[in-house]
Amino acid sequence: SLKLECEKLATEKTEIQRHYVMYYEMSYGLNIEMHKQTEIAKRLNVICAQLIPFLSQEHQQQVVQAVERAKQVTMTDLNAAIGHQLQTQHLSHHAPPIPLTPHPSGMQPTGLAGISSASGLLALSGALGAQAQLLAKDDRGVHD
Repeated sequence: SLKLECEKLATEKTEIQRHYVMYYEMSYGLNIEMHKQTEIAKRLNVICAQLIPFLSQEHQQQVVQAVERAKQVTMTDLNAAIGHQLQTQHLSHHAPPIPLTPHPSGMQPTGLAGISSASGLLALSGALGAQAQLLAKDDRGVHD
């Protein structure tokens, strides 16, 4: 019975290690994507700043106000965007939208703070896998 228990624990250990590697790779991919999106936002901000002086005074004020409103993203906005993105990718029947909740310390999370269960992580990994496939299609020439 001890040998059987030892084999069972070894199997569980291997499975946990496999999950650890999968989550590490997923975390790394999310980190890369976050930095990519941050760089895109910086570049778009520079473009906007360069174009605003060419607008009329009235339009300049409207654009500046619109840009400031766009910077005020709430957790509700993020949840709605994620839900819409999952629905447009036909993933809503595979994985429910993942709610993002504020970090308990009151600070903004650096990752996905709303994911605390294995099922949430598995749903996220499934959604990310499908998203990666769609992004690969986009990279082959199907751009928005």
